[in-house]
Amino acid sequence: MAGYQNFDRQYRVACGPAGGTGFEIGATSPGQPVPLHISFSIQKSDLETQNTGKVTLWNLNKEHLSVIKEKDCILSLKAGYGNVMPLIFAGIISFVSTTNDGADRKTEIDVVDNLVEIRDTYVAISYNGTVNWKTIFDDVAAQMGVAVSYSYNAEFTDIANGFSFVGQARDIMTKGCKCCGLVWSLQNGVMQVKKPNDVMSKEVFLLTPDTGLIGIPTQVVVTQAEATVENKIGWDVQYFLNGAIHIDDYVKVESKAVTGYFRVYSLDIQGDNISGDWMCTARLLEVK
Repeated sequence: MAGYQNFDRQYRVACGPAGGTGFEIGATSPGQPVPLHISFSIQKSDLETQNTGKVTLWNLNKEHLSVIKEKDCILSLKAGYGNVMPLIFAGIISFVSTTNDGADRKTEIDVVDNLVEIRDTYVAISYNGTVNWKTIFDDVAAQMGVAVSYSYNAEFTDIANGFSFVGQARDIMTKGCKCCGLVWSLQNGVMQVKKPNDVMSKEVFLLTPDTGLIGIPTQVVVTQAEATVENKIGWDVQYFLNGAIHIDDYVKVESKAVTGYFRVYSLDIQGDNISGDWMCTARLLEVK
């Protein structure tokens, strides 16, 4: 990533109810030569708990404010450089607060990944004869209304003599993954199912000072309670905002402190299009 690109910060925010009319901001036009001021803080991990984010926007108009206050309004955030703006976060607005900020009006928006799907989805499934857990996962995801993605090496066991379940979707996902030796999480509206401590694909992202790595990686210990596995040695790395790198992606770090292959265990994404940070902090665990 060329260094100058960090100064061409661009974003797009889209808001609206599912199937309804909403709005998109961030693009420039003759009437809006400078995009509205935005700051955001996004936290993601590969645990079953939901990812969360806070998006702050200045000087939204009355129509914008009316839309974001609608029940189960969806917000998506893309951010990057120039015309390259990958999806950073998408979820349901859970809280909105608008206050005066000097001469400006500041609106703080809390967003939760797949709040409605996790909160509201109950499933009723029944199968005769032998059924594979992948079939069950596919059917549960369909009833939740989310896409599902499996890691390249995920394996699924069969259930003999039929199977039935009625209850919350998250409960059957956890039960099925335990039976198959897998784990699941929701990332930007996509259900990811994979082996524990593994990556989703074999594609490798390179992090070096020339590709956006900032400073020196810091060694950390990830505890069993935090990672739901035995204590592990990890590394916290910072790099210029790159929305192409997601949870459970495969990265190679080349730095003075450490060189090796890792998976992205958690992400903290901070951005401000006017001033301040435009960067990611990733916690990486070694891939064995």
